[in-house]
Amino acid sequence: MVLIYTTCKDTTEAVRLGDLIVKSHAAACVNIWPMQSMYMDGETLKSQTEATLLIKTLESKQQEIEDLILKNHTYAVPFIGAIEVRRVNREYKEWMAGVIR
Repeated sequence: MVLIYTTCKDTTEAVRLGDLIVKSHAAACVNIWPMQSMYMDGETLKSQTEATLLIKTLESKQQEIEDLILKNHTYAVPFIGAIEVRRVNREYKEWMAGVIR
């Protein structure tokens, strides 16, 4: 199992991307929440509200999800990171196997 992490300009975009990902059966579940981001733009510190999208999926679906995000994201260069999960309870893993195709 992997968790794929990306941020979106707002929760509306995160919900739209999450909807595409889950309905395509590429992930079992997505979690969305608002967050505050800070970053440097040249010499200027920027701070803005974004939305986090955490995607629960299988390693075999990573590229499919990355491609889907890149095709449908509003950012020119979105961050897409994957975190390997070493252990998942058996019941959840079995449920995922029935959802992801």
